[in-house]
Amino acid sequence: MNYLITGTDTGVGKTFVAVGLIKAARAKGIDCIGMKPISAGDIDDARSIMAANQGCEPEHLTNPFWYRTPVAPYMAAMIENRPVDLPAIRSAYEELASRHRSVLVEGAGGILVPILADYDFRDLATELGLSVVVVAANRLGVLNHTRLTVESIRNAGLDCNAVILNHAPGPDDLSQLTNQSVLEHLLKISVISVERDQKDFSGLVHALGL
Repeated sequence: MNYLITGTDTGVGKTFVAVGLIKAARAKGIDCIGMKPISAGDIDDARSIMAANQGCEPEHLTNPFWYRTPVAPYMAAMIENRPVDLPAIRSAYEELASRHRSVLVEGAGGILVPILADYDFRDLATELGLSVVVVAANRLGVLNHTRLTVESIRNAGLDCNAVILNHAPGPDDLSQLTNQSVLEHLLKISVISVERDQKDFSGLVHALGL
C-alpha cells in the first residue's frame, strides 16, 4: 500500500510519523521506503527519511527537488526561477514503487499547499494513485483543521485511510483528552494517537496495511 503522508499544517509531525512507520515496517521485514518529493528550506526531513530507508535508494530519487527558500514549493520555485518538474517527480516515484512493496510520500505542509498555480498535493496524490494519511497535532483547534483537510481529500475522490493524532510539542490542554474520540465519531475513519516520544510504530504499520 502506498500513501501520501500529509498534514493539517506545517510542523505537525509528518516526518516523525513517516520515519517511525518506515523504521517499524523495515524492522518487521516489510520492504517499505519513504520519499520527500519537494523540500523547501532545510533538508533535514529528507535526510531523516533517507536514513530511515537505510540508504537503499539515492537522494535524487528520494528527494528530487530541494529549494533553499523556506516557503511553499510554488513560491520557492518562482523565487529561485526553477519550476517544479512534475514528470521528474512522477518518474522518481514510479522507479521507487517498482522496486519496493510500499512507498510513503511525505508532502510539504498541508494537502492544498500549491506546487504549481493550478496543482497541489491533492493533485499529486491523485496522479500517483496514493491513498492519504493525515497527521494532525493533538491540541485545541485540531477538530476544525482535521475536518477541513479530510473533507478536501474526500472531495477530490481520494481515500483518506486514517488520521494520526500526534502529541506535538507545546502546552497541554483539555481538548487532548477528547480529540481522538470526537474525530472518530465525526469522520468515521480510524484515528490513531501517537506520543511525542513514541518509539514503537508496529501497531500503526499493521493498521495501515503496509
